[in-house]
Amino acid sequence: MKQIRVFLFAFTIFALFSQVQARANQPLAVVMTADGPIMPPMLEYIQRGVETAERRNAEVLVIELNTPGGSIDTMLEIIKTIRASDVPVIVYVAPKNAMAGSAGAMITMAGHIAAMAPETSIGASSPINSSGENLNTTAEKKTKEITKAAIRDYVKPRGPKALALAESMIDDAVAVTASEALEVGLIDFVADDTEDLLQVIDGFKVTVNGETRILHTKNIETEPLAMSFIEQFLLLLTDPNIAFLLLAIGVQAVLIEISSPGGWVAGFLGAVCLTLAVYGMGVLSINWFGLVFLLMAFVLFILDIKAPTHGALTAAGVASFIIGALVLFNSPGAPAFQRVSVPLVIATGIFIGGLFFVMLIFVLRAQHAEIQTGRERLLGKTGIVKMFSAEAGQVQVEAELWSAEKSAESEPIRKGDTIEVVEVRGLRLIVKKK
Repeated sequence: MKQIRVFLFAFTIFALFSQVQARANQPLAVVMTADGPIMPPMLEYIQRGVETAERRNAEVLVIELNTPGGSIDTMLEIIKTIRASDVPVIVYVAPKNAMAGSAGAMITMAGHIAAMAPETSIGASSPINSSGENLNTTAEKKTKEITKAAIRDYVKPRGPKALALAESMIDDAVAVTASEALEVGLIDFVADDTEDLLQVIDGFKVTVNGETRILHTKNIETEPLAMSFIEQFLLLLTDPNIAFLLLAIGVQAVLIEISSPGGWVAGFLGAVCLTLAVYGMGVLSINWFGLVFLLMAFVLFILDIKAPTHGALTAAGVASFIIGALVLFNSPGAPAFQRVSVPLVIATGIFIGGLFFVMLIFVLRAQHAEIQTGRERLLGKTGIVKMFSAEAGQVQVEAELWSAEKSAESEPIRKGDTIEVVEVRGLRLIVKKK
């Protein structure tokens, strides 16, 4: 019996070891989901993916790409990262209805394998400047030539038709479907999903850092690699709508802190929001001239509170705020995905204007309200005579006893009469009979 238990134990250990060994020898595909604009957080994500794939000795790294485009500088860094990878990188435009627009098209071409899902598109890669506007003739030519040079070595082996299409995407902003790209050899495969793609590329030859490899992906294990919270958060900050709201909230909070010093919550919140907004705007294609209109808007809001014009300056401030936001984010030539929502800008402008208008109403009411403290508040008040001789006595005004004198124009005053305060002299009231 003891020998049987030892045998079973040894068999179990051997079986577990065999499973672990088989799992260790099974090829691995690291799968990333790059969904969003090509911005610095996306670069950090892809760099982390390449490092993870190399550390895990993966067979391939799959980047599922869906992007409207983004920064040229970031694109060039991503291409450099992909081409320096020791693990074959597959750039797969997916899922259906996804796109590899602008910089995304260049990244797709730079992959060791380029693939697309059905009903996807690629192209429209004409560069723009950092203000979201079309480049002038000289700058445009230089940038286009640099962009074409960055991908020429990777596209040229695909044939003259593929190279011509790639260059027309840069020169003329041409875009094509997955089937059209496959027809001219710009991409290698069209696959329904990642699992289908991994089965199709089994046995495919790729060249990685000058070394030709045959891929073995028949029964490959997949391991997803999601964006970290920080990467997602930083990418979110590059959303123009988020950057705009952070800017509006930040300035508003700082103005509240300035107008009511002594607290710290509004000032701290404003500083944090403005810092995050500056980061987002720093990587977006914006026209900084719009800040002039935004600052003018808040100046007009403050002036309307300090020197009330019955809302005229507030209305002008709302108009300046809306114009400034649209100039900042929606200048002609800015990519569609980097444009702020016009209804959001209008609604925010009206809300801020309404907030300042409410503050204006309270200011006007305070200016016309009765004085509640000091001697001046007693002027015009009425009271009851408690004791009075011919010219002086005591009166009760607002539950307080005061020494009082009869004014020159008053009728004779007697105990129990109702009087009105016409003057305050130190601690003595000058009264007349009411």
